[in-house]
Amino acid sequence: MELKRVVVTGLGALTPLGNTAPAYWDGLLNGVSGAAPITQFDASKFKTQFACEVKGFDPHEFMDRKEARKVDPFVQYAIASTDEAVKDANLNFEQLDTNRIGVIWGSGIGGLKTFYDEVSAYAKGDGTPRFNPFFIPKMIVDIAPGHISMRYGLRGPNFSCVSACASSTNAMIDAFNYIRTGMSDIIITGGSEAIINEAGIGGFNALHALSTRNDDPQTASRPFDKDRDGFVAGEGSGTIILESLEHALARGAKIYAEIVGGGMSADANHITAPHPEGLGAKLVMTNALRDANMDVTNIDYINVHGTSTPLGDISETKAIKELFGEHAYKLNISSTKSMTGHLLGAAGAVEAIASIYAVQNDIVPPTINHFTDDPELDNKLNFTFNAPQKRVVNAAMSNTFGFGGHNASVVIKKYKA
Repeated sequence: MELKRVVVTGLGALTPLGNTAPAYWDGLLNGVSGAAPITQFDASKFKTQFACEVKGFDPHEFMDRKEARKVDPFVQYAIASTDEAVKDANLNFEQLDTNRIGVIWGSGIGGLKTFYDEVSAYAKGDGTPRFNPFFIPKMIVDIAPGHISMRYGLRGPNFSCVSACASSTNAMIDAFNYIRTGMSDIIITGGSEAIINEAGIGGFNALHALSTRNDDPQTASRPFDKDRDGFVAGEGSGTIILESLEHALARGAKIYAEIVGGGMSADANHITAPHPEGLGAKLVMTNALRDANMDVTNIDYINVHGTSTPLGDISETKAIKELFGEHAYKLNISSTKSMTGHLLGAAGAVEAIASIYAVQNDIVPPTINHFTDDPELDNKLNFTFNAPQKRVVNAAMSNTFGFGGHNASVVIKKYKA
């Protein structure tokens, strides 16, 4: 089978740095931190009292009040970023074969707020079961692509990927494969997450996964810094329109970049901790490069998982050095989580968008909040600390790793006719 080329023709983002893809990119280049005290609930009794929240979002700009009440925030976010991406790609569904257009979406947790609110209300009641009739369809992870497909009348492949923080990267890889094997013309892909609530923050606090730097939230996410103490919870959504090259050219679409490979692997090590030697991380990057038919020397930039956790940053750095060898010192590496926080299941999508912009614009967004070198890391590597760097970015890799040992990486390349 001759595989089709797959290109990016539309982007949409709702993030802690901005509520559109261009605003998000502008925030990255300006080194803006999205972290601030939590506003969505009273966090005063929690170990962590801050997060990277979406700001100024009004779901009623995208749906009426009745519809908004029937969906969890993670679906509201998905609809918002997808609305932007569809417009950006100039998709006129009345003129396209909607049987060949699908939606493949990622979310690590789905409707956590809905679940928490409904179960809390029941627990506080008299034992009489009074549940919202939309409880289950608001909560389930697959409802996000369901709503997107119904919104636009899309009858192609429609499902969700759940692999914790690798979810939306897995969704992108599935979308990529559906298109390059000729089963679909266009796939709307990406991911969304909305876990900034009592259950989300409390649960991650219990795991000792979150930073507790309550006195200085904006510098709390500090990947590769000696004093990093955990990740900062984020929320939001990212949407990427993937399309076969021939279909994109036939309709005169603008093209941001080309997706050329995807890799997956498992750590097979621990439920939350990465493999200490980065074996799964090395394998997933190896698999992505093999799939892209590329050598390590072809990669210019890696948007790393880089969560700002003590173990994770060391493990990923070891994997990069082991795989890339001497070329590791010629790469730019950066963690945009230093600004957005960790969007969990949506991280892969928003970080792939950053990588797409880096390839398109030949500029690498920074890793902010670097104060002290970590002697356990190789500080001869270029972590793009504290300021963006201009350089030719012909190809970028975006890494995402999730609880359970799930790893996924995609390779993005400049589009050339």
